[in-house]
Amino acid sequence: MTDEIQVLQGIDTLLFARLLENAGKEEGRLIPYQTSLSFDPQRDSDSTATKSGNVATTSSLETNLEVEFVNNISKISDDLYTSLFKNKKVETWIVYRKRRNDEGKYYAIYMRGTVTEDSNDNDPDDNSTRDVTFTIDGTPKFGWLTLPEKAQAEVDYVFRGLETIDDSNKNGGGTEWQDTDTGAGSDDVSANESNQLPGNNKE
Repeated sequence: MTDEIQVLQGIDTLLFARLLENAGKEEGRLIPYQTSLSFDPQRDSDSTATKSGNVATTSSLETNLEVEFVNNISKISDDLYTSLFKNKKVETWIVYRKRRNDEGKYYAIYMRGTVTEDSNDNDPDDNSTRDVTFTIDGTPKFGWLTLPEKAQAEVDYVFRGLETIDDSNKNGGGTEWQDTDTGAGSDDVSANESNQLPGNNKE
């Protein structure tokens, strides 16, 4: 019996970024409303014919990273302009949110580079879009990472109740379903609880 090979979906592959100079004061941020993400490492090769046969040669690794997203008002979308216009280095992470290890950490590809192109299209009958290209320095690094709480909420929202959300009630009075909840529940509602349901309040 062979193990089932799991397929990775493009919708579950997300790009996070941060200006390198801000590493000590802010978390990496998800680029909002991504529509496409392309990771393109390549190494050119050539061969020289000799009397003993061909001798292959390869160049250094080149990596292009490109992300398309619906234009938006966010710090990270402005930081991408800063990288391009002020030649600032950025850190980027490609995070695969459906690939996790035994510690619950997410598989990711880490890179540093600079934004080298930022194309902005503004058709009158459509959303404004941006197509950002990064030129990556050196070799991408592969590993596992933990998503900060804010980032986790952005990529994988949790069940919430109807109550107001604040620091003391982050889930709005809701409790997420557990596998052990199968078959749980009752139609035995006390009078006090029944009066709290919509339409049951009596003047």
